[in-house]
Amino acid sequence: MNLDFVIKDWAAYAAGLHAPADWQAWAAAPYLPTGDEQPDLREMPAMARRRLGALGRAAVQVAWWCQGAAAGGMPVVLASRYGDATRSLELLAELARGQALSPTAFGLSVHNAIGAQYSIARGDRSNYLSIAAGAAGAAEAMVEAAGLLADGAGEVLVVNYEAPLPGDYARFEDEPSTCYAWAWKVARPAGDAAQPAQLQLHAAQAPEPGPVSDHAGLPFGLDVLRFFVSGDAQLQRSAAGRLWTWQRPHHHG
Repeated sequence: MNLDFVIKDWAAYAAGLHAPADWQAWAAAPYLPTGDEQPDLREMPAMARRRLGALGRAAVQVAWWCQGAAAGGMPVVLASRYGDATRSLELLAELARGQALSPTAFGLSVHNAIGAQYSIARGDRSNYLSIAAGAAGAAEAMVEAAGLLADGAGEVLVVNYEAPLPGDYARFEDEPSTCYAWAWKVARPAGDAAQPAQLQLHAAQAPEPGPVSDHAGLPFGLDVLRFFVSGDAQLQRSAAGRLWTWQRPHHHG
């Protein structure tokens, strides 16, 4: 599988990292962001904003920054391994205690809830997809976006967001974890010549045993962002049984 796409705009958020300049400095000397900082998300009405946890606020903030205030009309692919796991696990604990569940809390815990809140706040009835594809979510989101572009969409908004598993569930983590979110506005390349911000993605069967490799202790999705922002020629990582190769065509560097 070989995919070609152009990133027309992007935004990202993590503790202490907001503006593109912040991320460019980080990509030159990457580290795992830490902290409980949350975005202001002033674009969203306060009542709707209160429905989102820290992960949801980060995801919606980068989506809004990247898409801007313009009306919808482009499909949106949201990718997260666990989504807002804190909400889901709180509901499971309440069930275990024999307590009645809040319908509102349940509605906000499902995997597509963050995307739903974003679309409602914007009054956007475009096609929204929420996927959970393990550690390779950022790559699988691009596969979904490529399908939408091939189906005729002019642009697709891709949002990748993750947060650490809470409490006792943290022991199930198999890669470094932190709260972050990024959004790319992607399109098909125009013509044969390589373009700025053009990337290629190739997937092949991962060599056995196929562990998840990392760069500077970063999770898969955050390493993908580092590759894009840094301008590196190539990134290879194994995840979900595949070796994913990200590269810039005709890179000169």
